[in-house]
Amino acid sequence: MSEAKPVRTTLYEQHVALGANIVDFHGFELPIWYSSITEEHLKCRSEAGLFDVSHMGTFRFSGEGVRDWLESIATQRISSVPPSRCAYTHFLDHQGFLIDDMILAVVSDTEILGVPNASMVSIMWNWFSKLLPTDGSIKLEDLSSNTSILALQGPLAKQICEKALGHSNHVGRFKWAEIQDNDLGISGWIQGTGYTGESGYEIFIPNSDAPTLWNELIQAGATPIGLGARDTLRLEKGFLLSGVDFASPSLNDNTDLHRDSFETNVPFGLDLDHEFIGKSRLISHNDDCERWWGVLQLEKGPLPRGGKIVEDLAGNKIGILTSGAPSPSMDRVGIGMGYLSNVQPGDEVMIVASPRKKIRALVKQPPFV
Repeated sequence: MSEAKPVRTTLYEQHVALGANIVDFHGFELPIWYSSITEEHLKCRSEAGLFDVSHMGTFRFSGEGVRDWLESIATQRISSVPPSRCAYTHFLDHQGFLIDDMILAVVSDTEILGVPNASMVSIMWNWFSKLLPTDGSIKLEDLSSNTSILALQGPLAKQICEKALGHSNHVGRFKWAEIQDNDLGISGWIQGTGYTGESGYEIFIPNSDAPTLWNELIQAGATPIGLGARDTLRLEKGFLLSGVDFASPSLNDNTDLHRDSFETNVPFGLDLDHEFIGKSRLISHNDDCERWWGVLQLEKGPLPRGGKIVEDLAGNKIGILTSGAPSPSMDRVGIGMGYLSNVQPGDEVMIVASPRKKIRALVKQPPFV
């Protein structure tokens, strides 16, 4: 039996018309680049980039008590997030390992929207469904197949968004709002979130509106950007990538990727002042466990890549990289991230690039730029 064909987002024809190099990404046909990864990366940092991230999921949670219910299964203290605000959180399994991370938008006391990662939509749907209250008080909806998501990121994002959708449709960092009346007739909602470390928006709209808004934002000055630059942009800012920097044990047998929120060393999204699934593992760690750190190469040589071993200066293995690439914003200096033990920012380590080559590197707390 043949495997299922990759899914095409509503914007597939727009990508082809722009000459995009299309790849199969987690079952979706998406652009890896249009011009070059470096050029697109730098455009996002200096001007504004436009991404089709419609492969990501969209969930709606609703009902009386929905905030308390989500708080009981999320590392984030959802009850402290006021309506019209967004927040980052992890979801852990019963053993305390990270299943997925997610941005949640609190619409009201009875409605919350969430964005699961592309390959995790069905996994998270099943996870949430198992945990729903038996009295039916909380409703879970999957809006993914009917929703397109456009990410507009960069210093000029506000100017471009207002030119396309009007001044009333700007939202601040980590805020949420319904899209207000506009000349394009676009409906949906907009969030001050993204995956590049730049200011900007993620815009959630019906599929039928996606080509119109995509074309209008490009006309207003946005540069279309593919998955390649999306990866280097997030790497420079130290953002985790689901399935690469962590993975649930139920989906991946690589124990290097079985991690929890404490090990990921993320300085937001974790509040230990409430009870949630998997908490006991987090509070059991001691200070010398492996934790998420960045490394900056100090000399030329093979670039850091996922799977490369990291040693201390005495030649002892202290961890492994999960992500790595040349940094376009730093003249292609090699940067990487992974799980290292007994290190602090400023420590010098060695990346084992090959059996015969080790590269000096400096431990850093991301972001790199």
